[in-house]
Amino acid sequence: MKIVSAFVCILLLAGCNNNNEETASTPQAITAPQVLNYSVINIYPHDTASYTQGLIWENNMLYEGTGLKKESKLRINELKTGKATKSINLPNKIFGEGITMLNGKIYQLTWDNHIVYVYDAKTFKKEKEFNWPYEGWGITHNGKQLIVSTGGSNLYFINPETFKVEKTVGVSDNNGYIESINELEFVNGFVYANRYQTNYILKIDPSSGTVVARADLTGILEKNNFPPTDDYDRVLNGIAYNAATQHFYITGKKWPALFEVTFN
Repeated sequence: MKIVSAFVCILLLAGCNNNNEETASTPQAITAPQVLNYSVINIYPHDTASYTQGLIWENNMLYEGTGLKKESKLRINELKTGKATKSINLPNKIFGEGITMLNGKIYQLTWDNHIVYVYDAKTFKKEKEFNWPYEGWGITHNGKQLIVSTGGSNLYFINPETFKVEKTVGVSDNNGYIESINELEFVNGFVYANRYQTNYILKIDPSSGTVVARADLTGILEKNNFPPTDDYDRVLNGIAYNAATQHFYITGKKWPALFEVTFN
């Protein structure tokens, strides 16, 4: 009996050692996002009639997609005045959403109409439509694929020729998955995203979906002598990137200002 007891003890000790080794190799917790500070470089007028849904800077021009039924547009804005130099109206029943430009084409999402419009970037002539089974929120691209958000925590990587999903990545930080991912901009290998109904811009690693940094733009209007927005819908939304200056353009829905900023 003593020999059996000793053998059992040896097995138990071996089991304890194995458990300790497994515990030691357990992955560390996800690191909290870094703080992404910003500096305001310039402030430009923004049309307060524009319910901003998408914003891009291409060919030294600022393109904007706007929302709300009977008000949705695709437009080019003059940076220094905020006035439209080119604009087309979407059908009255359409609620426009995010925009991006790839290979000479502009893609514009719609919110709950399940339609994606594709235009010639120079003429704004509509070339085709795609069906999209989810809500449309934000859209950008990585040079090969379109990247779409739908108001949840997922980023969908889309074939631009067929608008079929090729990959899905969930966005998360140290507290778990993050909902309400909205307007998107792809910059230097990262996706920058507005989180709807918040003052946050998230910097996301698109390969893993991990939020690596977060900017808090709370009070950016008030700090620059603009009245605060007390309307529930007039929230931060709109990110464009000027690769030549490495500056971002930031605005919100029906905001009076467009901010040129740097993140550091």
